[in-house]
Amino acid sequence: MHTPRPLPARTDLAPATVAVTAGRPVHEPDAPLNVPLTPASTYVAGGDREYGRYANPTWEAFEDVLGALEGGRALAFASGLAAVATVLDLVTPGEKIVAPRHAYLGTLSQLAEKERRGALAVQLVDIDDTAAVVAACEDAALLWIESPTNPALEVADIPALCAAAHAAGASVVVDNTFATPILQRPLELGADVVVHSATKYLAGHSDAVLGAIVTNDDQAYRALDERRRTIGATPGTLETWLATRGLRTLHLRVERAQSNARELAARLGRHPGIDRVRYPGFGGVVAIEVAGGAMAADLLTHSGRLFVHATSLGGVESTWERRRRWQSEPQTIPDNLVRISVGVEDVEDLWNDLEASLASVGDAQATPDP
Repeated sequence: MHTPRPLPARTDLAPATVAVTAGRPVHEPDAPLNVPLTPASTYVAGGDREYGRYANPTWEAFEDVLGALEGGRALAFASGLAAVATVLDLVTPGEKIVAPRHAYLGTLSQLAEKERRGALAVQLVDIDDTAAVVAACEDAALLWIESPTNPALEVADIPALCAAAHAAGASVVVDNTFATPILQRPLELGADVVVHSATKYLAGHSDAVLGAIVTNDDQAYRALDERRRTIGATPGTLETWLATRGLRTLHLRVERAQSNARELAARLGRHPGIDRVRYPGFGGVVAIEVAGGAMAADLLTHSGRLFVHATSLGGVESTWERRRRWQSEPQTIPDNLVRISVGVEDVEDLWNDLEASLASVGDAQATPDP
């Protein structure tokens, strides 16, 4: 049976309402409330979809919701890195990209690999140093922004950087994975393209690997869609269905995670076992520098009962890890930095777990080796 395109999202609604209502099937008797899973590789010819690598009604529901939330048109990809690679593939060989010194490791790895092959010139900058970024954009083709950055949580002045980049003739891409469109809409701030690791907050339940790109530029949308078709970086049907389900509660999850993160960041800032707390004031990610160095940080991430030692983030559960356990993490990230993805659990339970974990680290350091 032909699955009709979901109703277009209304533009007069708040993000919370959009998250719940966009991408739904037409309201008619016996119609499902959700667009169903359509595991199709082949369609009857003569319509808009034609082939399973070009489109899928389950992808389209996810794209409709995310596009409405970000204020553009979305494309789903097999992973966040597939989305990143698709954008970078459209940069003319030999051109210069300006990017944050601290960013998603996959992005930095792709940039480094392209620079080694001579495909692109890359200049890394401190994204929160607006003057330095503006100067670097003078001969750039693309400015890549993360804000907040991963894992240092630096915040960029997105409107100022977009204006300066455009004045220099450069396009702007913003990785909005940490903030999500609930807290930040980069297209409205001047960006040309937004990318997401939808694995994180958008899907939100640590059960789907997915990426996404959003733009309000029709020419960019067509180029990105064609590139997705060409390289086959298409998402799975189940993954997009799960992510659409996750988007329905995005506003609730982000609000709760942010509330928890703010409270924990304030308390951690007063704890003697913490040298420094990094928190930009919004979002659900907190970074701490643990007193006692890398060993203490490692001990901490293995001490929690509620906090899970894991490398991903943005799920309903709280996770943490010492980022420099990855050899490819920039050397400018402190060796004792622990990135915490604060979940939606009860904040007092989370604090009790943190206090107990920090106390166990202190006890271990105070005990002399036999």
